[in-house]
Amino acid sequence: MGKIYYVMGKSCSGKDTIYKQLKNRHPDFRTIVLYTTRPIREGEKDGVEYYFVDQKRLREMQEADKIIEMRSYNTKCGVWNYFTADDGQIDLSHYNYLVIGTLVSYRALKEYFGENALVPVYIEVEDGTRLERAIGREREQAVPQYAEMCRRFLADEQDFSEENLKKAGISRRFENRKLDQCLEEIETYIESYTG
Repeated sequence: MGKIYYVMGKSCSGKDTIYKQLKNRHPDFRTIVLYTTRPIREGEKDGVEYYFVDQKRLREMQEADKIIEMRSYNTKCGVWNYFTADDGQIDLSHYNYLVIGTLVSYRALKEYFGENALVPVYIEVEDGTRLERAIGREREQAVPQYAEMCRRFLADEQDFSEENLKKAGISRRFENRKLDQCLEEIETYIESYTG
């Protein structure tokens, strides 16, 4: 039976970088591309970071009972939906997967596929460092959305509260002070499951 290695952490914790590094190191792991109704950002590609869909396509998938889990955020730019779909991407009888997402989606997938199928990879970074990274990333956008950046930063405090981490069964954490060291610890952790 395959596993879903689920990378998550607060915004600007480095989870995207770690996820990309793990994908390079484990080319045999499949990925699950999530869906979103939010606008595509500069540098993103449809079908890579997300499948970018409109509200009409989301409704069609809901009516076809294809949504495994969905989160909606009332942002400064409107309502953005993020969701995982049962669209044929996932076959745990043959493959291991590497996924990036939120604590809420992790819990939903764990409920959908079973506790033994999900392996959490929770990334942590000191809040001041995360805030500096968030501001730097937003400055690079053609139209920076600082209010949305702040909303997301503050929402992460609630989303990834100690109580929520405990409810999700997250006990192992990977502190991303030094990327290489963090990746090495995660690799050892993954190898303990893959043998």
